[in-house]
Amino acid sequence: MLTINVQNVQGDPRRTEHINRELRRLDPDLVAFQEVVQTPERRQLDELLADTGLHGTHQSDVMSYEPPWIDRYGGSAVATRWPHAVREVLDMRLAGAADVPWCTLAVAVPTPSEGELLFIGTTAAWRLDAEQVREQQAIALTDLDARHRRALPTIIAGDFNAAPEAASIRYLSGLQSLGGRSVHYHDAWAVAGTSPGHTWTVDNPNARDVIDLAVRQPHHRRRIDYVFIGSWHQHPDAHCRVRSVELAFDEPTEGIWASDHYGVVADLEIGAG
Repeated sequence: MLTINVQNVQGDPRRTEHINRELRRLDPDLVAFQEVVQTPERRQLDELLADTGLHGTHQSDVMSYEPPWIDRYGGSAVATRWPHAVREVLDMRLAGAADVPWCTLAVAVPTPSEGELLFIGTTAAWRLDAEQVREQQAIALTDLDARHRRALPTIIAGDFNAAPEAASIRYLSGLQSLGGRSVHYHDAWAVAGTSPGHTWTVDNPNARDVIDLAVRQPHHRRRIDYVFIGSWHQHPDAHCRVRSVELAFDEPTEGIWASDHYGVVADLEIGAG
């Protein structure tokens, strides 16, 4: 599976084509996209999924309204190898995060032989001082899972805009409680990653200007894009083993960087029993 923030349609217009080309090479079964532009004039999700065989849903396809600035900053989308059913769209614009249009999509995905799993694609508040909002969003995310959970382990992926030591990520990883509540999901990179796994970094030329505006520090590197997997505590009769995990889109193609984020691709073994 793969998660990638595609940086809407800013910058080099060839970026979307390069992401599509790499998607066809990686051939993932599940994809969480962030910042995908979907307007009457531009359906970026269709371009991203061209000739991949994946079934895609953008938040705009299943919402009765459009959050402000979605035409500029894009929204969330998911794609799956097998046709999926949307279970819920969650508007994450809590107090303190009203300036972003990104919602969360929860879809039920039937696997060929093991049954159905819940796949959630998400994005959290981006500001450095918005961790309290991200904590609320993390709790809302786990409540969303609880409402629609299947026997197979839930997979949650996206741009969480928080480093592993942040409270929102520690909560999801079972390392601390929030509001008297606790959960446990496996952070795929913590399980099988072999490097710091920075996904938003000044090493990426596409990210430098954004980092200069948002952080204003010259050596900023963080891991903020994640794949989380439900553990046996919530799924006692199934398993999801992280076989490997690595960065994607972390090198230029023909001199073009795909996005201001690197992606995360994880090889997962999922089954009942």
